[in-house]
Amino acid sequence: MQDPFSQGNRPRRRRNLLLRLDSWLDSTLWGAGSGLGETWEEITIFFRRFRVRGTKRVVVEIMGEGLTLGTAGFVLLLALALPAFDATYGNWRAQDDFAVTFLDRYGNEIGHRGIIHEDSVPVDALPDHLVKAVLGTEDRRFFEHYGIDFVGLARAMGENARAGSVVQGGSTLTQQLAKNIFLSNERTIERKIKEAFLAIWLEANLSKKEILGLYLDRAYMGGGTFGIAAASQFYFGKPVTDVTLAESALLAGLFKAPARYAPHNNLPAARARANQVLTNIVQGGLMTEGQVIGARRNPASVIDRGTKDAPDYFLDWAFEEVQRIAGNFPEHSLIVRTTIDLDLQKAAEDALEFDLRQSGASFDVTQGAVVLIENGGAVRAMVGGRDYGESQFNRATKALRQPGSSFKGFVYATAMENGFTPDSVISDAPITWNGWSPRNYTRGYSGSVNLTTALAKSLNTVPVRLARDHLGTDRIAETAQRMGVQTPVRTDKTMPLGTSEITVMDMATGYATFPAGGMQANRHGITQILNYRGEVLFDHGRDASKPERAISEEAAVSMNTMMAQIPEWGTARRAKLDGIRTAGKTGTSQSYRDAWFIGYTGNFTAAVWYGNDNFTATNNMTGGSLPAMTFKRLMDFAHHGIDLRPIPGVEPEAPAAVDANSPQTAEAGEARPVRQRALSREGTRILRQMVESFGIDEAERPEGELAELRDRIDGGDL
Repeated sequence: MQDPFSQGNRPRRRRNLLLRLDSWLDSTLWGAGSGLGETWEEITIFFRRFRVRGTKRVVVEIMGEGLTLGTAGFVLLLALALPAFDATYGNWRAQDDFAVTFLDRYGNEIGHRGIIHEDSVPVDALPDHLVKAVLGTEDRRFFEHYGIDFVGLARAMGENARAGSVVQGGSTLTQQLAKNIFLSNERTIERKIKEAFLAIWLEANLSKKEILGLYLDRAYMGGGTFGIAAASQFYFGKPVTDVTLAESALLAGLFKAPARYAPHNNLPAARARANQVLTNIVQGGLMTEGQVIGARRNPASVIDRGTKDAPDYFLDWAFEEVQRIAGNFPEHSLIVRTTIDLDLQKAAEDALEFDLRQSGASFDVTQGAVVLIENGGAVRAMVGGRDYGESQFNRATKALRQPGSSFKGFVYATAMENGFTPDSVISDAPITWNGWSPRNYTRGYSGSVNLTTALAKSLNTVPVRLARDHLGTDRIAETAQRMGVQTPVRTDKTMPLGTSEITVMDMATGYATFPAGGMQANRHGITQILNYRGEVLFDHGRDASKPERAISEEAAVSMNTMMAQIPEWGTARRAKLDGIRTAGKTGTSQSYRDAWFIGYTGNFTAAVWYGNDNFTATNNMTGGSLPAMTFKRLMDFAHHGIDLRPIPGVEPEAPAAVDANSPQTAEAGEARPVRQRALSREGTRILRQMVESFGIDEAERPEGELAELRDRIDGGDL
C-alpha cells in the first residue's frame, strides 16, 4: 500500500536542502571575509615595520605622490604618443621615389620637387668641414643624445633668459627632421609633443648617419631647393662633395632661415650668417680659429640667379597631387604642367604682403593665405603664408580655421535647395537651441526679414533658425561636401555660424560652385603629367572625373543674386570692383581669431584669410576689412584687360574707363599694378573663335596643344 504521507515529505526535504545550501553559503562567505581580514591585518602589521616618522616620512610621502603622478603622466604620454606614431605608418620615404619638374600654365619651368638636381649623397662622401659646419650650428651634441637633448635645452633656456628673447633654439637635429618629414611648422603644443615622440622613434629605428643624411636631403634651403646637394648646385654650380669651408658655412647657415639668408636674395646677410657658423664651429671645439680664418677672409661667392622666386606653396601642394595621381605609374621621373599663372601668383603675394605691411600691426595680425581659382577649377594662384623661407606650413591647404559667417553660404545654399527663395521671410529674433543662445554682431534684432537682407547683413539668428527648424545640420554638411569641401564638417548646433574648421582651399572650391551655375568646381593644379620621352601619362581633360551638379541651377542663381548684394550694401563694400559685378561673403570667427572674405566674379573665385599661427585674437579685424581689401587688390589686377564673364543670374555692369592710378583705384597715392597683355581684348576674342572653329574635342586633342593655345590666348600671352 502506498504511504499516504509520502507526498508531504518531498517539500520538507526540498526545504532542508535549501537550508543547508544557505548555511553553506553563509559560512563560506563569512570564512572568506574573515580570512581576507586576517590576511590584510597581517600585511598591515608587516608594513608597519617600514613606517617612517619625522622628516623621513615627508620624503616618503613625496616619493609616493611622485610615483602616483609619474604613473598618471606615463599613461598621458602614451595617449599623446599614439597619434604621433600614426604618421610613421606607410611609406614615409615616398618622396625619394619622385623627381618632378614643374611647368606653369604656359610651359615655363618654375621649380622642382622630390630628388632635385642631384641624387642623395651619402654622409661619408660629404666633406668633413661641411658636416662639422652643420653639427656645430644645428646640434653640437647630435651623437650624444637620443633625439631630445635636455642639456642643450637647458643651455638654450639659460641663454634666452639672459638675452630676454629667443636667441637659441632647443630642438635637436632629429626633432627638426621629424618636423620636416611628418609634421608642419604650425606652432602648437600638440605639434611639439608629437615632434618629441617622433624624434625618439627616429632614433630607435635609424642610425645617426641615416638621420643626418635624411636631414641634409629634406631640409628647405631657399631658392626652391630641398636638400644640401641641390643647394650646392643652385648656389655654387658644383657638386656638394666639392664645396669649400666658406661655402659649407654659407650652406649650414641656411637651415635657420633659408629665405632670410638665401645668398641670391641677400648676399651680405648670408655672409654674416656664414661667419657666425664659423664661430659656432670654433666654440664647439670642432675646428680651431686658425683653421677657419681663411674662410672668414675669403667668403663664398654665388651664381647670379636673379630675384625670381618659385611659387613654393603651390609646388608643395602640386607635388602631393602628383604623388596621388602618379603613385602607380611605372616611372617617377616626370614633367608636370600645372595651372599656375605666375603673374597672378605674384599679384596674390604682393596683395597679401602689401596689406600686412600697411595694416598688419594695427590689426595685430601676422599671417594670411590666398587661393585664386579660375571658374572651371584651375588653381591660378596660391599663397600659403607670408614667407615660405620662415615657415613651409601651407596655410591655404593644411590650416584648419573657423570660417565664421562665410560658412553661411552653405547654409543658405541648402535653404535654396529646399524650397526657400531670396524673398522668403524669416524671423530675426532671440533664439535658444539646447541651451545655446546666439546673438547678432550688433546685439540687436530686425524682426521679420527676407533671406537676402539676412545674408547681406550677416544676421546670426536666421541661419541658426533655418538649421534648427527647417534644414538640420546634417543636410547642410552634405551640401558643403557636394560643393567641394573635403574637410570633415562637424554637425553640432553651432555649425551654421562657421565653428567647424575648414581650409582656405575648401572655401574657395565651395564658393566656385556659385559662378559655375551649381556645378562642382573640380579644382585642380595639374593639367598634364609627362615622362621625359614626351609621352602623356595623365591629362586632366581626358582622365579626371567630370564635374557633377552640386546644387540646382535655380539655387545657384538665387545665391548669386543674394551674394551680389553683399559688396553693394552689405558687409563687404570694400571688396566691390569698379565696373565688375562681384559677389561673396565675409566671415569673422570667435574672438576675432580669423577674418575671411570669399568672393567671386564671372571669371575668378578667391578666398582670403588672415589670422595668427598661435590662434591669438586680432585687434577686432573683420572679414570686411583687410580680407576684402586684399581681394579687391588681387581681383583688380586679375581682371585687367580680359573678357568679363557674367555671374549667372546677375546683371553685369557696364565697365567704366577708369585710370589705374586714379584716386578711385589707388589708395594713399599708391598705384595699383596693371596686368600686362600682349593681345587686345578684341584680338583675344577673334583668336578664341578661331581655336573653337577647329572643332577638336578636348578629350582627343594631341597632348594638350589645344589647351595650351587656349591658355595662352586667354592670358593674352600668345
